[in-house]
Amino acid sequence: PQRRKTSRRMLSKVVLASVVAGAAAFAPASLPSFGRVANKATSPSMQLYGEGKLQGVSSKSLYQAERPASEAFDGTWAGDQGWDPLGISTLIDVRWLREAELKHGRVCMLAATGLLVQDVYQFPGTVATFGDAKVTALHNAAVSQGAMQQLLVWLGFLELFGFVAIVQMLQGSDRQPGDFGFDPLDLAKDQSKFARRQLVELKNGRLAMLGFSGMLVGYQVTGNGPTHPFGP
Repeated sequence: PQRRKTSRRMLSKVVLASVVAGAAAFAPASLPSFGRVANKATSPSMQLYGEGKLQGVSSKSLYQAERPASEAFDGTWAGDQGWDPLGISTLIDVRWLREAELKHGRVCMLAATGLLVQDVYQFPGTVATFGDAKVTALHNAAVSQGAMQQLLVWLGFLELFGFVAIVQMLQGSDRQPGDFGFDPLDLAKDQSKFARRQLVELKNGRLAMLGFSGMLVGYQVTGNGPTHPFGP
């Protein structure tokens, strides 16, 4: 057993080193672009649902401060509420910030859905392999059995392509943050509806980041999944 654990640790280190080395090969001279203001976005103006006004310059956040002077808040970005009290958009390229926000939001939407599914359904073979482990306990069980190494390898491989796309964007391509050309249902065909969908994705992603964090804290405190308060 000790030799097996040692082998797993070595495998994890080798895979991690390979992923980092591969990503480093595509790294530009500086990431992100500190001290540079991003170019204006070319996405359509956002129409807030049922309010009859454009999102952006006419929209203010709840804390009622003046809108930042940064060009990042030019009214063309989805979710622009003028919220940047620390002035971060003047220090880091806003395209990098929006890419990170979208990626974390998408991951958390999947993660929050997964935590909810764990409480109401168990896939075949799950109980035999991992027992009744959930949330972080399930993660730890998967790590100890070596299942997470496969995720590390394949997700690390996919991340390389995403990293290349981000580098090209920061070097001046017309790629928009979060755009990987994946649109099998052709939802971007109608630009007026697409603008609304961009806003919906962003807001749901922000909510999912908060929700997923709350689910994790709730599990650590109570030992129960997110649907426990609604159970018998």
